[in-house]
Amino acid sequence: MTSAWVVRGGRAGEHEQWNLAHGRATIGWAPIGDLSICSSRDDVRALVSSAYPGNTPVSVGIQTGQLWAFRHSIQPGDLVVMPLKSRLGYVALGRCTGSYGYDAAADQNRRHFLPVEWQPEPVSKTVLKDDLLATLNGMMTVFAPSRNGAARRLERVWATGIDPGQSGSPAVAPPAPPVEADVVNDPPAVPSLEAIRDRIRTRIVEGFGGHKLTGLVADILTALGYGCEVSPPGPDGGIDIRAGRGPLGLDTLTIVEVKSQPSPVDVFVVRGLHSAIGRTGATQGLLVAMGGLNAPARKEWLDLRSTIQVWDSEVLLEKLFETYPRLPEATRAALPLRQAWVLDDESEG
Repeated sequence: MTSAWVVRGGRAGEHEQWNLAHGRATIGWAPIGDLSICSSRDDVRALVSSAYPGNTPVSVGIQTGQLWAFRHSIQPGDLVVMPLKSRLGYVALGRCTGSYGYDAAADQNRRHFLPVEWQPEPVSKTVLKDDLLATLNGMMTVFAPSRNGAARRLERVWATGIDPGQSGSPAVAPPAPPVEADVVNDPPAVPSLEAIRDRIRTRIVEGFGGHKLTGLVADILTALGYGCEVSPPGPDGGIDIRAGRGPLGLDTLTIVEVKSQPSPVDVFVVRGLHSAIGRTGATQGLLVAMGGLNAPARKEWLDLRSTIQVWDSEVLLEKLFETYPRLPEATRAALPLRQAWVLDDESEG
């Protein structure tokens, strides 16, 4: 069975789009040259110790494990997962197609590379269940997610776009290895803002399916100053919510279509909303699509951006946080959040 690997595209996602465009997974470690000369983990450790003489044995071990995995362990056919910071709420999936290489002419922070065939479209995190998202939020640049059948499930996501979840009893995590071990399996998750958002996103997907999501969107729009008329459950002709301003709720009339499915919607949904805007004489439309848009739908939407706006799960989260204190008590009880100030360690150099 093939393995699955997370390979991040830079602390701030600065290498992600380049990687996708050039069919590579890349990592930094600029002071360390070509790893092709290394035939063992000890060879890599020697390079790390020489390049970072002030690092502790623990730090040397962690870096050695990641570099050796990138040099030796990731094999052609393995899945590569790149959580995206340049497009929050999504992960890129690819398949390793060759062996490690070193490109001396490339940017110094992406000279170490693996050839990867990336899927044309990233996968919305709404597809992934909470435990798998937590595993992918491990704190390393390169690691193998394996807890709770992660590799098997990621293969299913690759093939079908659906995370089947755990099979059987939840897997018990193996004992944590000694901190000096060069282990790159299931590192602790980073308690980052991104990880917190992922948990809230999953809660919405699991707790606000179907018409419940329409109700949540209506509550958010009401808090933003709209008067909302929500269509009853069932066939709605492409109109889930009529939202407007003014004393009669007819100013800047907005037709809203809500799609709770975790997979991306197709071009016919965009066309249906555009048609509904024309039929009703509305000023504009809003498409709330938890799974985002597929490529044809996104292409069509780009031509209609003057009349249609799209909220994917990431934008919905932003609007939720913006309006949360003004939402109805029942909605806040169904989605209990508490604001807290935290240090975003990912912003540190």
